[in-house]
Amino acid sequence: MAETNKTEKATPKKRRDERKKGNAFQSRDVVSVVILILGFLLISKLGGFIMVQIKGLYLSELTMMSGLHELTIPTCLKILRETVLVFFITTAPILITLALGGIVMTGAQTGFLVSGELLKFKRSRISLIEGFKRMLSMRSVVQLVKSLIKVAVILWVIYTSVQDLMVVTPDMLSASLDNNLSFMLDRIMAIVYKLCIIFVGVAILDYAYQKYDYEKKLRMTKQEIKDEYKQTEGDPFIKGKIREKQRRMSMNRMIQQVPHADVVVRNPTHYAVALKYDIEKDQAPIVLAKGRDRVAMRIVAAAEKNKVLITENKPLARSLYESVEINDYIPSELYHAVAELMAWVYSTRENTTKIYKS
Repeated sequence: MAETNKTEKATPKKRRDERKKGNAFQSRDVVSVVILILGFLLISKLGGFIMVQIKGLYLSELTMMSGLHELTIPTCLKILRETVLVFFITTAPILITLALGGIVMTGAQTGFLVSGELLKFKRSRISLIEGFKRMLSMRSVVQLVKSLIKVAVILWVIYTSVQDLMVVTPDMLSASLDNNLSFMLDRIMAIVYKLCIIFVGVAILDYAYQKYDYEKKLRMTKQEIKDEYKQTEGDPFIKGKIREKQRRMSMNRMIQQVPHADVVVRNPTHYAVALKYDIEKDQAPIVLAKGRDRVAMRIVAAAEKNKVLITENKPLARSLYESVEINDYIPSELYHAVAELMAWVYSTRENTTKIYKS
């Protein structure tokens, strides 16, 4: 039962796979709040410019209309063109900035993820059963509660603001239109300012929840992690067999070099090192094979079978085994000891040759 619980954090591979599917963490409330604040700032900064453009359009159209005796189609088209032009001049900077803000904030959360998986048709998207599951899921409940809280907050801010306005309503009746418009604009901006502050707090809470929910969905069971490791790294049992086979092949190749050695140094059963030295080709004696315990015994057996000289020198055998790799030259600090050994080899060969000749 515990094995089915997803208690482990997602692996990097799982995260990459989810991104390929188009699944990435993001909080839509963060994007909405940024767009709201940007819109608030833009309107407050560009409000005067927008009013001037609308006022200029209104006055120019009135001036033109006052000199007309009849309204023709060309005149209507001209009015439409001028109205559309003013609309784009006043709204284009705001719309473009808001669009860029939304793109940047979404990209900042998702790492600018672009995936074609989201465009593919999936039967689960039109399935009634899956739809009901999504409606009754904890995520949907949280979204519903969050939406209700937003509506309640907006209504509360509007209600309290209207209550404050009721107090000053008698004074507004005696004030000029310009003063009333300026006062109402200030009150509206104050309401928007309050909403921005509240929604920033909501966005922070939503960001934390979305992060938690995303990480929870990515969690894996211990078995899933093991299966993923097998898929990416290979089955440990199979890899062990492969390594064992590679060791055997390497061992066989090494043992096959023993017959070409000049001498095998042993200690007497724990270590064995096969040396070869061609004075015309090699700059120093070279280790053809080395091993300990069972491998040492195999090296000695191969040397005896092929009549390779064998000598016992415990310090030298151990030093060669620990300091020299196979097919490498011996280090300079062992030159003297190996030189005495090779001298013994040549002397033994020379004596053997004389015995055979006699």
